[in-house]
Amino acid sequence: MTLAPRVVLVHRRTELDELLARHGTRGQAAFFLSNRGKSIEDVEARHAVNQAAIATVSSRIPADWRTGDVERGDLARFLFAPDDIVVVVGQDGLVANVAKYLVGQPVLGFNPDPARNPGILVPHQPEAAAGLFAAVARSKANVEARTMVEAIVDDGQRLLALNEIYVGHPSHQTARYTLTTTDGKRERQASSGLIAATGTGATGWCRSAWLERHSAITLPDVGEPRLAWFVREAWPSPATGTTLTEGICEMTHPLAVTVESDRLVAFGDGVEDDHLDLTLGQEIRLRPAEQRLNLVT
Repeated sequence: MTLAPRVVLVHRRTELDELLARHGTRGQAAFFLSNRGKSIEDVEARHAVNQAAIATVSSRIPADWRTGDVERGDLARFLFAPDDIVVVVGQDGLVANVAKYLVGQPVLGFNPDPARNPGILVPHQPEAAAGLFAAVARSKANVEARTMVEAIVDDGQRLLALNEIYVGHPSHQTARYTLTTTDGKRERQASSGLIAATGTGATGWCRSAWLERHSAITLPDVGEPRLAWFVREAWPSPATGTTLTEGICEMTHPLAVTVESDRLVAFGDGVEDDHLDLTLGQEIRLRPAEQRLNLVT
């Protein structure tokens, strides 16, 4: 007997949830906000919009399908099944948060508040959920395979991200390392760290670096199996150089970083709590991942 599909709904706590958790009561939360010139009514309105979107999407799930529910903070402990349909209701960043825990499952992103969120990774309106569920179940949905970036350390540690991976000092002080580019060039550097970004990430942090230095390299598209990398604020000295500060890397030609500080870290998509620790002498390689995010468009 074939099991009915399982929809896993991914969401995060709203501003109101976090305020009530911190301050205990609505009154105390309102007092805290009023002292900062803000209104709890605005926070409650945004909370209501988000909850309404979740309710709308949930009501469109076929009655005979199985369901699961996971909050962003519990993603690392949640077990996704290979045949799950993953549904994200929230901001674009929530898709990046869940992407590294998936192995090819289709992801449907629903935008609860188009007036506040661009909806690049959550392009769908909640009211369209029923038709999208049916299309996914029949394998008729349009799916965009988005490239992800991975970091692999010489001790076996591995990290995945959808937008970019940062390698640098944990407190954003000077990072010291030797960089080996895809064509074998090497340079000792002292910098504020480096980022390697996918086509998805090329609209964010990566693009800021690209614009700031008026770079001539072509940033990758979302499905291209290549990354753009940039060194942040490389510092010239008798022992460190600044000639290798940007480029492109592919799966077969990774970018390598050999650590020369006591400790560096690598983290993805801005989530500093989920990081790899790197110690003196270790090597980390950055490249496009074989794993893709299958985003239903």
